[in-house]
Amino acid sequence: MSALNMTYAQAAALALQQAMQADANVVALGEDLGRGGVFGQYRGLQQEFGTERVIDTPISEANIMGAAVGMALAGLRPVVEMRVIDFALCAMDEIVNQAAKNRYMFGGQGRVPLVARLPIGIWSASAAQHSQSLEAWFAHLPGLVVATPATPQDNFSLLKASLASGDPVIYMEHKELWGLEGMVDSALEVPLGQARTLCSGSDLTIATWSRGVAPVMQALELPELQGVGVEVIDLRTLWPWDKQTVFESAARSGRLLVVHEAVQVAGFGAEVAASAAEATGCRIKRLGAPRIPVGYAQVLENEARLSPEKIALAARSLLDA
Repeated sequence: MSALNMTYAQAAALALQQAMQADANVVALGEDLGRGGVFGQYRGLQQEFGTERVIDTPISEANIMGAAVGMALAGLRPVVEMRVIDFALCAMDEIVNQAAKNRYMFGGQGRVPLVARLPIGIWSASAAQHSQSLEAWFAHLPGLVVATPATPQDNFSLLKASLASGDPVIYMEHKELWGLEGMVDSALEVPLGQARTLCSGSDLTIATWSRGVAPVMQALELPELQGVGVEVIDLRTLWPWDKQTVFESAARSGRLLVVHEAVQVAGFGAEVAASAAEATGCRIKRLGAPRIPVGYAQVLENEARLSPEKIALAARSLLDA
C-alpha cells in the first residue's frame, strides 16, 4: 500500500487491524471498543473481528489489566485500552507487580506480550484528574517498554513494533493528537528505541517527545532562535531510549535542552539530562510543567502547557549562558 494521508487515530486503527488480520492471537479489550473507542482509535474493528476479539469490558481497570495479563501468559497478544492514563492508576498493581515482573521472576518461563494503551497529556478543559503525563513512572519500572508516538506515521509503526515485541509495552498516545493528520506508509518499520532527528544544527540540541514535538518546531520560527543551528530529536520511545543519537548531537553542539509536557520535577527529562551530562559534559537545561495540578480554567491550564514562546526563551537562556 502506498502512503496515505490519515489521522493519528486512523493510523493506530490501521496498525491494529493489520496485526489482527495477520495473527489470530491479537485481541483488544477495554471500555467502549465496540463504538470505536473514545477517540475513534478502534473504529470498525469489532464489526470486522467480532466481539470475541474486540471485547467490551465492565468499568474496572484492575479487572481489565488483570485479565489481559492472564491472556498474555496463556498465549494471546492483548491490546489493553485504558482510555486515558489517569484511569490506569486503578490498575497499577497488575502493571507493576504482574506484567512487568513476570518474565524475570519466573526465569523467562512466562512472557507477557501485551500492549497497554495509556494516553497521556493535557486534555483541554479536563482538569487535574484527566490531564496527567506520567511517563516517568513507567520508564522507572524494570520490565516495561515505554513508547510515546508523536505523529500518525509513528503511531502506526510504533504500535506494530510494540505488538511484535514480546514484552509488556506501555503505549502512550497523546490525548490531543488524535485528529493530527499526516502521511502514513504502512511498509515503514520503526524499531523501538530509535529516535528521529527532525532537523539538524550544531549550536543547540533539543530532545523531546509526544506533544512536545509540535511546539518545539514552532519555537524555531520565533525571533529568539533565528539564525541558530538547532538539532531537534524526537525520542519516540522512552525505554529503551536512543542514547547514542542524543549523546552524539549534544557532544557536537555542547548544549542540550530537554522539553516535555510532564511536570519537570523528577520527569524523564532529568534522566536524559543527567545521562547526557555524564557522557558529554554538555551544558544542560530542562523545560517541563511546574509542579502543580493542571487547572480547569484556561489561564491555569496554560501555566502547565508547553508553548513555543516558553521553549524559545529556555533555548535562548541556554545559548546565552
